[in-house]
Amino acid sequence: MIERQDGPRRPGRGSGAGPWRRPDASMSLLLDLVGGRLGDPGYAEAARRRAAGGGGGPGRRRAGRGGVMLVLVLAGVLLAAAGAEVRRAEPVAAERRARLIDEIHARTDETDGLQRRLDALRADTERRREAALARSEAGRQARRELARTAAAAAAAPAAGDGLVVTLDDAPRDGAAGRDADAGRIYDQDLQDAVNGLWAAGASAIGVNGQRITPTTAIRTAGEAILVDYRPLRGPYEVTALGDPGRLQGAFTASAAGERLRRLAERYGIRYGVHRADGVRLPAAAGLRVRYARPGDAAGQ
Repeated sequence: MIERQDGPRRPGRGSGAGPWRRPDASMSLLLDLVGGRLGDPGYAEAARRRAAGGGGGPGRRRAGRGGVMLVLVLAGVLLAAAGAEVRRAEPVAAERRARLIDEIHARTDETDGLQRRLDALRADTERRREAALARSEAGRQARRELARTAAAAAAAPAAGDGLVVTLDDAPRDGAAGRDADAGRIYDQDLQDAVNGLWAAGASAIGVNGQRITPTTAIRTAGEAILVDYRPLRGPYEVTALGDPGRLQGAFTASAAGERLRRLAERYGIRYGVHRADGVRLPAAAGLRVRYARPGDAAGQ
């Protein structure tokens, strides 16, 4: 228990301390300054000289003001130089950005042209192969087996009825009061949609025209979503071939469908599911054989 003391506190007994001092002794100088009771004769003499125009007169004051002005002028010059440098750099940065965008568009057009040429060559190769295999019963049996494996590997176009899952970023005007990035579509959302449709029984899947294979990667690079290393833009349409009714029932009841519904309710992403008739998916663009190797057919 701490006892209350009405008088000034003193050092404890046996402490060896000197005579008692006011606890506010160190504040006396400040108190004298505030109260105007500072009695140092040096201060008083300095005040008389200032009043009489002695040391610290106009010349010193002008020198002090000149130093301040010099500092201000130098600061202004530095700020002006920095602003001019920023203004000079802005057009250069804008020009470089415009050139980069033009180059990206040019390379994308070039890639699309090469893809169209590849599709035409594949179609011609397929016609020649079918004609060659149709000449014998063994060839026809090989063609049927090849068709089944090509469908599983997405190496051939696919068509039929199916289901389309549409995903897109939340509207910008509806992002107020919430994290704007939370309303974006990410690669994980597309992965969930694709995996949910596979689990629902889809026989073939494509995203914005890009065929999905067992080895297709869906990932993010910066703010772009890449499907098989090709950048896509929203809205993202995940198309699955199969029985539309069975696909829709199984997908909406799956964990992927439930997660996408929660994202739409909480963050405002645009999410929709509808049936589609007569859907056609192209063959995959870049199939790479990992384990099979060419062999000598005559020696087998």
